[in-house]
Amino acid sequence: MALEAGRHLFGTERGRIVLRTFRDGLASQAGHDLTIEAGRWSGELTVTETLDPAGLEIRIEMGSLIVREGTGGLKPLTDRDRREIAVTARRVLLADRHPDATFSATTFAPAAGGGGVISGSLTLASVTRPVQLQVSEPGPGHYLATTSVRQSDHGIKPYTAFFGALRVRDAVDVEIDIDLQEEPAGPEAQA
Repeated sequence: MALEAGRHLFGTERGRIVLRTFRDGLASQAGHDLTIEAGRWSGELTVTETLDPAGLEIRIEMGSLIVREGTGGLKPLTDRDRREIAVTARRVLLADRHPDATFSATTFAPAAGGGGVISGSLTLASVTRPVQLQVSEPGPGHYLATTSVRQSDHGIKPYTAFFGALRVRDAVDVEIDIDLQEEPAGPEAQA
């Protein structure tokens, strides 16, 4: 089913938000490139009667980050490592003081054949910066959006260890995978 006019609510039950971090520095072989998933998030997409997107809001609970995978490194990640990395990530991202990250779209530039670019603002650690999502449509109602976010642009100092010899790169890749193949939420959701 193609996307219909109305309000579309989605979140963890309809998709995934994945963060990918990469190690850097002289001791980078000791660390891991990480795949981290947002465990709790929600979004709302509004589509007009002419099937044009009119609004998009996404909220991520920063305390819900789950380390899914670690590649590279001197040894494989254990469950304990995953838990400790998640705690460290929440600390580095200031999740106790700024529990939510939000994205709010300002413009939509559709591409022929589906997808396009969504421009908007990302608020992370209470600092708002512009961001662009590159969107593809692998199937009807299925969207994949990607971007890269620099932690320092939001006042976040990327993780370092061993006196800076091991560090996480400033840029974090973000992938949002959403399946909207359903009816819009309720009769009041119609535009």
